[in-house]
Amino acid sequence: MKRAIVAMGGGPTRVINRSLFGVVDEATKNGIDVLGARHGFAGFLKEQFLPLTPSTPPVATLQNLPGAMIGSTRMKPNAQDCVKAFDVFKKHGINYLFYIGGNDTAEATSIINREAKSAGYELRCFHVPKTIDNDLVENDHCPGYGSAARYVAQAVLGDDMDVRSLPGIKIDIIMGRHAGWLVAASALCRRADEDGPHLVYFPERAKSLADLLGDILKVYDKYGRCQVAISEGLLGPDSVDFISSPFVRGELQKAPFTPLIGMIETLGKVEEASGGAKKDTFGHIQLSGTGTLADLLAAAVKIATFKSLGKAARCRADTFGYLQRCYAGDASPVDVKEAEMVGRKAVQFAVKKDTDGSVALKAERSGGKYRARAELVALEAVAGKERFLPTDFINAEGNGVTEAFVEYARPLVGPLPR
Repeated sequence: MKRAIVAMGGGPTRVINRSLFGVVDEATKNGIDVLGARHGFAGFLKEQFLPLTPSTPPVATLQNLPGAMIGSTRMKPNAQDCVKAFDVFKKHGINYLFYIGGNDTAEATSIINREAKSAGYELRCFHVPKTIDNDLVENDHCPGYGSAARYVAQAVLGDDMDVRSLPGIKIDIIMGRHAGWLVAASALCRRADEDGPHLVYFPERAKSLADLLGDILKVYDKYGRCQVAISEGLLGPDSVDFISSPFVRGELQKAPFTPLIGMIETLGKVEEASGGAKKDTFGHIQLSGTGTLADLLAAAVKIATFKSLGKAARCRADTFGYLQRCYAGDASPVDVKEAEMVGRKAVQFAVKKDTDGSVALKAERSGGKYRARAELVALEAVAGKERFLPTDFINAEGNGVTEAFVEYARPLVGPLPR
């Protein structure tokens, strides 16, 4: 009897549990006993394992729900951590590791794989792709993205109907630290020029605050309303600082928004006192879930419209934040199917190939037909790398998507309301 350990890393998704089911069910069919590590690598060190089978909880009961059913982690292992984990693995007779996650999880899997070879411990390590950011290199797209993109597209459509009802300016902040795949999905329900979102901004296209406000004023003047989708990782004109940086540097006029400025100054002091902005072990600063960027941009829009029109426009802003990851109501059918497929393929590669690696989703789009397949690529080819939105998916002005992106994304998200 072979034994495998399966774990989850990074943010949960709508379909990550289908990947876990795929691993467990396929491993069971191949005579491999499976243990699930609670909260990823931390579970390795604490020896917190759950026996998993396809027919018993939590796999049987949670496979169709969002979230990470055995818990996740953002822990980046070092050599000493790996040595401790290998001692635990030896105790439990573990021969295979399946780690489900995104870029950072691929990097963690690569580290574990390298240290296992260095220690002479026989362990086949496989990374199973997952991320709503859709930014894994070697992949056409990633499990988790289709469902998150579906949520964003429909939420923004509903928001557009809201702004049509009570005209004004609406700003939606969408996840995406360095890659604009998710914010691009906000445009998938558009059918005409007057449909929202009228403007979409990406991390791949730096934008000055002045240019952004100018774009908004033009649309507002044309339609009497404006809906904007902005990536949380949008950069300012220097392509280094986030677009929110001018506010912190005091470039936003204080009157009549002194309370907001006070909030930002207080936030800066709190971060400074606690050793800087919150970062995880992979060095990423927290962007989602704060609401700060939305509040700042809404204030800037009010100031800009007051200066231009003599009256501040009605402006509202929402931060979608973590809502995008685990909306339980509406998964992409393709996403569900492919998430399970990559889990199964990881086990099949492990059984048939005397190697390690990362499962990568490839796709063919021709004649209106879509077909996906899974391949095994080197861990080092994926680990810690990011795939950005291609140039031909962004319009010339840098504030919208092209038809090429719509054709790419449409089969991934499934049928959308018109």
